[in-house]
Amino acid sequence: MRPFLHLARLDRPIGSWLLLLPCWWSTALAAIADDRPYPDPVLLVLFAVGAVAMRGAGCTWNDILDRKIDRQVARTRERPVASGAVSVPAALAFLVFQALIGLAVLLSLPHFAIVTGLASLGVVAIYPLMKRISSVPQLTLGIAFSWGALMGWASVMETISDPALLLFAGCVLWVFAYDTIYAHQDKEDDAVVGVRSTALLFGRSTGLVVALSYAVVVILFAMAFLSVPTGFFSALGLVGFALHLTGQVRRLDIDDPARCLAVFKSNRDAGLILFAGLALDSLVPNTLAPLLP
Repeated sequence: MRPFLHLARLDRPIGSWLLLLPCWWSTALAAIADDRPYPDPVLLVLFAVGAVAMRGAGCTWNDILDRKIDRQVARTRERPVASGAVSVPAALAFLVFQALIGLAVLLSLPHFAIVTGLASLGVVAIYPLMKRISSVPQLTLGIAFSWGALMGWASVMETISDPALLLFAGCVLWVFAYDTIYAHQDKEDDAVVGVRSTALLFGRSTGLVVALSYAVVVILFAMAFLSVPTGFFSALGLVGFALHLTGQVRRLDIDDPARCLAVFKSNRDAGLILFAGLALDSLVPNTLAPLLP
């Protein structure tokens, strides 16, 4: 089973975390907007299962399409399909298995959320192809990985409104920025193979682009929070999130692949800080209410 576990990237859970966090943010934000005492724990668990399954399915699909390219890149040539540890038919069967898990999660959600989730499949399907035709494939990944910002809100409110759209727009830029950092690990091989990325497009300007992107992310998130409106703990979480992103920019060294990977992975911690603020904003006022005069 080990090659299949590697194929689903279960040994590298950071991708599942980054797919999950917008779902959790949106669910918590909707809980505040709907005056609920806490984010729905059932939704949080369903999104966690769905994130692992769909991230694995996305990686499997990516590895099937990119198997020839992966053999030419030092970091990816040992991936299961590229190395021959898993055949293409077996990978396709595994893809279907993971997609069925994701479908089971999706069908557990309200009807509006099901339709919203199905609308994302086209973007997910074309993402692995974008690096062949676009210099900004990270933008497509941003749309795919940010869909959870719509899903949480749709599951609670059964509609899509301004806070969810602002959160989604911010998430797209967040993913765009952190995946640009990630892409600097492969920029030399990508240039040889002919694969495009924002790492190659921006080059030495990457730090500036990431800093500007992160600044707009914080502004969009603040606008989403104000449109609900949220309270003190959400603001505190956003400040912590912004400080974390600032630290990433200061630590970034595009010529150090290990540093790029570490900065990329740290976005999980930034996202958990933001989620903690949102969750506390719904939980604490309701917990203290019976104690207040």
